[in-house]
Amino acid sequence: MRIPLQSDSGVSPTHALPGVLPGQVPPPDAFGTDSNPRVEAPGSEAAAAALTGPQADGPAPHGVGMPGENAPGQSHWGPGPDGPQGPGGQMPWAAPEQGAAYPGGPGPSTGPVVPGQPAPAAPGWGDMGAPAQPGVVPGQYGMSSVQPAYGAPGQYGVPPQGYPGGPVQGPRGGYAGGPAPSLDDVPLRRATKAPGSGWRRAVHHMSGGAINPGMSAEERRLQELVARIRQPVRGDYRIAVLSLKGGVGKTTTTMGLGSIFSSIRGDRVIAVDANPDFGTLSQRVPLQTRSTVRDLLLDDHIQRYSDVRRHTSQGSSRLEVLASERDPAASESFNEEEYRAVARILQRFYNIILTDCGTGLMHSAMAGVLDLAHSLVLISSSAIDGARSAAATLDWLSLHGHDHLVRNAVVVINLPRPGAPNVGINQLRDYFLSRCRAVHIIPYDAHLGEGAEIDLHRLSKPVKRAYVELAATVADDFGADHRHYRG
Repeated sequence: MRIPLQSDSGVSPTHALPGVLPGQVPPPDAFGTDSNPRVEAPGSEAAAAALTGPQADGPAPHGVGMPGENAPGQSHWGPGPDGPQGPGGQMPWAAPEQGAAYPGGPGPSTGPVVPGQPAPAAPGWGDMGAPAQPGVVPGQYGMSSVQPAYGAPGQYGVPPQGYPGGPVQGPRGGYAGGPAPSLDDVPLRRATKAPGSGWRRAVHHMSGGAINPGMSAEERRLQELVARIRQPVRGDYRIAVLSLKGGVGKTTTTMGLGSIFSSIRGDRVIAVDANPDFGTLSQRVPLQTRSTVRDLLLDDHIQRYSDVRRHTSQGSSRLEVLASERDPAASESFNEEEYRAVARILQRFYNIILTDCGTGLMHSAMAGVLDLAHSLVLISSSAIDGARSAAATLDWLSLHGHDHLVRNAVVVINLPRPGAPNVGINQLRDYFLSRCRAVHIIPYDAHLGEGAEIDLHRLSKPVKRAYVELAATVADDFGADHRHYRG
């Protein structure tokens, strides 16, 4: 229910002036000088017309919501023509036109509304916009002589452009004073990763996740190693694992290194047994097929990865193994050309190829292995004779045109028994570091000493960590350009 506004004198503010027709601007002297000291009438009718705009001379159309007009059969909003609505059905809260009578101004009413006839236009309702006010030019905010479209600036609830609190838009819908906002600038607070071990994990678990001490320095170091192992490979990467002396852990190192790569990386990794003396690489994974490298070469239907997969066995770490020929007499025929043919097939479907070489450097297949290898992993024991055999291998490679493999080689020293070795490991490390890229020491592990299938989950933490560091060192060479090597 709306409460009508009354002036101080109790007279409705919308009384018409005598002698002034509805819709016309009263003369400047219609009020007198003391009628309302707050009103400053325009100096002339032209000035008043400029402020109020053109007014309609005829009756307002029916049904547009004129205050004094009611359809036949409908009741007035108030009790009568001279009730609370004011004389003639004029709405008491309607503001007067520019120069019209303000509270206290005399003048008779426009008269009652006759049903069935259009009511005369009431002052202040000549247009459907907001009523004019003294001293305000139409077109300003809050005062418009034309009803704005829905949603346009100046509409109720839609502030105009530039008004405080409204959106400031630049040309073409952009934002003035700078570039448009971007989702790249939205701040993001990442959750701290929960610790995985030690007292930090216990505190995080007991507090229900409310207290997160974060990862320890050791865990952050492990994350860095994993990131190095996962770096992308340019094409395929071929690693040759060799040793002149048997029984120093060459096959075990091949399996351990390949298992770390396959378990941490998401691409395909395969180990090839190129030992002509009845290699045992296939005995370190569950045997899934009886195929060997010879069967792969005899298969004329190798078109996709599944065609190669039927010739390999896969371990729990996802490392695949291509077995060598089990007949020692037949394995002698595995020569350089056959190894190159196997390498051409595997490099189409695998990213990392490890080759478990034999103990001899003079057999035919070894020439192809060394010529195609990108990196060399040389195995040595902690004994003096094992270290001398490894040093002799480096000398032979340098003399036969593989000096680039010697400089880029990674030497692995396997400890054959638990406890401290009798030989100075630090002195062995310093010697090989003077000739090769890196040296890694693999502690003794009872699970590896079994000589059976290798499961990474059964390895001790120091041994598993040592293999992770070895894989990270080898992976540091993945980004190198090896296009000068023949493939």
